[in-house]
Amino acid sequence: MAWVYILKCSDGSYYVGSTTNLERRLWEHQNSFYKGYTSSRLPVELVWSTDFPTEHNAFLFERQIKGWSRAKKEALIRNDWDGIHQIVKQERKTRETKKRKAS
Repeated sequence: MAWVYILKCSDGSYYVGSTTNLERRLWEHQNSFYKGYTSSRLPVELVWSTDFPTEHNAFLFERQIKGWSRAKKEALIRNDWDGIHQIVKQERKTRETKKRKAS
């Protein structure tokens, strides 16, 4: 089993990660075990997580949501799937409008 998780950092930003041991990985983040994004934004708070049957599945979903907008991540944290769909529609509409204006 593997996990995908979202941490809220002290500066209000979000960090997305995946792991096979969520408890250990949270401890590593909180204790700056690795120098990186979260170590300079402590403390961090776990705001969302879900499990996957394999590391590969977790990794793929982690990569997907890392590219999401803040609004989509916040909808996911709220488990608001309808909100995610609405945001996707709005983002698509905005991209199409920009593309038309650029033409």
